[in-house]
This record gives sequence, C-alpha cells and structure tokens, in this order.
Amino acid sequence: QVQLVESGGGLVQPGGSLRLSCVASGSIFSINVMGWYRQAPGKQRELVADQIRGGNTNYADSVKGRFTISRDNAKNTVALQMNSLKPEDTAVYYCYAQGIRTPPVTYANSWGQGTQVTVSS
Repeated sequence: QVQLVESGGGLVQPGGSLRLSCVASGSIFSINVMGWYRQAPGKQRELVADQIRGGNTNYADSVKGRFTISRDNAKNTVALQMNSLKPEDTAVYYCYAQGIRTPPVTYANSWGQGTQVTVSS
C-alpha cells in the first residue's frame, strides 16, 4: 500500500511564499510521475505542476515563473516552491503520484489528503 502525505500549507499574504512537501511511503521501487493538483471552492481540480522520473516538468500557465517543482527520486518526495502568491492561488493542494511500482504490484495512481493554502491579506 502507498501513502502520500503533504505538509507545508498555511496562510500567507499576497506576494508571499510557501513551500509544500510530499513524501510517498510504502515498499516503493519507483514512481513515474509526481506532482501537485489544486482545487478551489466551486472549481474542478486542476494540475499545478508535475515532474516525470527523468526530470521533465510541466506547469499550468497560471503558475509558470512563480512555482517550481522538484523531486527526489531516491526519497520518493516532491516539493512545490510557490513564490509571488496571489489570492487566486487559494485552494486545497493535493500531492499526486502516478505509475507507482511496488513489486510485484504497480499502482496506477495515488493521492494525498490535501493541504490548504490560503493567500489573503
């Protein structure tokens, strides 16, 4: 069984920064994709950023230049550095992992419980 646990959410003023972290636990051999989604009240969950094992990253247009994703494959962790935060970044942020190999089983995907990020003055 695989668990994803996020940390680092909170309340920050516009223009501020936060760093989210996520660790995947279990008998994990490798993870193909790790990333972050977010869901604001009344809106659909959307991709924020993800990174494949080989290093390529993908960002939502709304966060390009402000957010940076990084992962440590050896530790099965992924982080999201969020700078120049805006009120519209307010949402619950979910850690996500896809293609989780725990021999002999491969899990298609797994989600964390979510962490609240609120950007407000």
